[in-house]
Amino acid sequence: MTRIEYIAAELTARKQFVTCAESCTGGLLSAALTSIPGSSAFFDRSFITYSNKAKQQMLNVNFETLRHYGAVSEEVVREMALGALINTKSDYALSISGIAGPDGGTADKPVGMVWFGFATKQRIWAKQFQFSGNREEIRQQAVQYSLAILEHYLKTTTK
Repeated sequence: MTRIEYIAAELTARKQFVTCAESCTGGLLSAALTSIPGSSAFFDRSFITYSNKAKQQMLNVNFETLRHYGAVSEEVVREMALGALINTKSDYALSISGIAGPDGGTADKPVGMVWFGFATKQRIWAKQFQFSGNREEIRQQAVQYSLAILEHYLKTTTK
């Protein structure tokens, strides 16, 4: 059973839903989750918030958070995940914001830096990871890492 098949089966069995808030992956995470037939049984919706304005309007990310920390930060992915959870009836929200390149990196935030957020009704979690490769490779690695977060959570929590 693949990672996505496991996630689909587990969420469906639990009668739970996931939503996504994506920036640098531009909908690739949502596309992966909905590649499974019958995904409407566990996938609610997706927010593709590439711009800061979209993050504010669709996910209620605070302007001051964006100004102070930047879009690629722990604080922003936490607010993205929380905003996605609040704006849906989902049980889980995954968020991604990063620098896929080839441009846009800095010494503090190099190309390949991606922040991940994960929210449930009980907690919000965030983690940063540094990927390597070209733009598409970084985006695909970010999708797989996000799916791994959800899979791990489902495997370590009771139904």
